[in-house]
Amino acid sequence: MNEHAANESELEALRYPIGRPAQLEAFEDDQLEAWIEDIRRLPDRLEAAIEGLSEAQLDTPYRPGGWTARQVVHHLADSHMNAYVRLKLALTEDKPTIKPYDENVWAEQPDAGSLAVGASLLILRGLHTRWAFLLESLTPEQLRRSFYHPESGTWTLLGVQTEHYAWHGKHHASQIASLVERSGWR
Repeated sequence: MNEHAANESELEALRYPIGRPAQLEAFEDDQLEAWIEDIRRLPDRLEAAIEGLSEAQLDTPYRPGGWTARQVVHHLADSHMNAYVRLKLALTEDKPTIKPYDENVWAEQPDAGSLAVGASLLILRGLHTRWAFLLESLTPEQLRRSFYHPESGTWTLLGVQTEHYAWHGKHHASQIASLVERSGWR
């Protein structure tokens, strides 16, 4: 393997420590319980990943050219709030078109760059409690409701969205945990 390919492979492993998302188009009802549990557990998983980190450590990028650990925590709150709103829209409207946003521009805002991570951890704790509760209450028919994403031109079933955000939370918590391990901070 040449050096360029090795560097790309290393960056891929840093960016996707648990692998890339599944890109599902359908799901089976028996898969939902594990995904909902992953959503419920994200705040604990994230708190464990950042436990004891100093402000300087939180301001360390998890990979070259990547967000800082602090930005990752705030991104999770931003992203998962948007996901929850999309879920509610799909439950209360007929095939809604959701509002896209630029996650990189959001991550550059002052709150994501310098605010203490505790604010987003509080959001995530409350949000994920509500999200898991709501998901557990949905019927199989409701989980097959969908929303339209105008940038990607795709329809997403709520059950598929559940899988994606179960993965998304583990993905970002693992990025931080990997940074901590590689840096020898614990």
